[in-house]
Amino acid sequence: MKTVLGVDFGTTNSVVSEFTPDGSVRSRRFSLGLADFDVFRTVLCFWNEEGKGRSTLRHAAGPAAIEAYLDDPVENRLIMSMKSYLAQRSFTQTNIFGRVFTLEEMIAVFLRALLGEGRDDVHIIAGRPVRFAGEFADDEFGETRLRAAYAAAGFTSVETALEPEAAGYRFIRSLTAPATVLVGDFGGGTSDFSLIRFTPGAEQPIISLGHSGIGIAGDALDYRIIDHAVSPLLGKGDMYRVMDSMMPVPADYYSGFARWHRLSLMRTPRILRDMEEVARTAAHPARLRHLISLIKDEAGYQLYQAVSGVKAELSRAESARLHFQHNGFTVDRMIHREEFESWIAPDLARMAASVEQVLQQANLAPEAVDRVFLTGGTSFVPAVRRIFSDRFGTDRLAAGGEFVSVSEGLALIGADRATLAA
Repeated sequence: MKTVLGVDFGTTNSVVSEFTPDGSVRSRRFSLGLADFDVFRTVLCFWNEEGKGRSTLRHAAGPAAIEAYLDDPVENRLIMSMKSYLAQRSFTQTNIFGRVFTLEEMIAVFLRALLGEGRDDVHIIAGRPVRFAGEFADDEFGETRLRAAYAAAGFTSVETALEPEAAGYRFIRSLTAPATVLVGDFGGGTSDFSLIRFTPGAEQPIISLGHSGIGIAGDALDYRIIDHAVSPLLGKGDMYRVMDSMMPVPADYYSGFARWHRLSLMRTPRILRDMEEVARTAAHPARLRHLISLIKDEAGYQLYQAVSGVKAELSRAESARLHFQHNGFTVDRMIHREEFESWIAPDLARMAASVEQVLQQANLAPEAVDRVFLTGGTSFVPAVRRIFSDRFGTDRLAAGGEFVSVSEGLALIGADRATLAA
């Protein structure tokens, strides 16, 4: 019998769970030094290693990639949020120190680090979002590329399942009575929703009633903090001179800068040269030059870590201090939860609309939903939870396994599918 693995390849974190012979599910553990964890950061780091008159391209994945990058951020190339590009036809390949990688090849490099070398005796249930991230996402194209990445990593036996449905699959194992369950799965790049009807003892105990999703989640909320609290200090909204006219500093500098997976794409000679030319006649040239310095020195990761920490703190407290320093540039300000919630209001509205969409798809009123199960790191954000408590009532909300529920549910789905096929 093949080993069944549920793989939650995420925008920010990835988790692997295995269905064991005794019928239980176990999440795999990873280690780095003395640390031991079940969440593997979805990150790659590449660098050139010189020796014997030639250079060799090396790489590390997960926490080892972050460690390698922080050791030398200027000379190393950090690759993040690869999943965000899967459904984007405009992104096909990238050049890393002279070697061209397709997106599928890059993800395959990561998957081999996460799962080991591909084997024929392993069957993978790979999670996928209801809607892939990106403004012009092609979901069918995204799944095709995801499957191709697993194949490139050497895994020939692969099926897919929707991530929120997998999280719900795990949750309903704790139920003993029939229930209609709404599952909200909040990742780094997408927020996905599934409605499931569970009838224990029935011939078909689990029936899917509908799905919806949106390419907005944790990364988008980080973006709002950077856009409002950091980018204005780096020249956003300033003017610069073009001949005899004053023009606004290009907004795309900041839309790229505030999205961590796009930052490395800005570190090209042409873009940096254009930014320096704008800074030369800008009203506040030092602000733009700080932005150039952050990009050149690959300091974005440290900034994003600081921002993510503030977001997490605002889930527990009414205010949090954002503090960051780099080469003469300093951000030091208190951010209040009410202020943060005003920044993310457009994202919350789109999440709420997606929840409404899945209810309409299933032709159900909120009162017909018995339980609401929320999972993923962004489910901790109070304003996100209010979308559900206001609509369904606090007593119907449940949570748990925020980082492992999807992968464990995927493994359970794989085991049940194998049983039905036998």
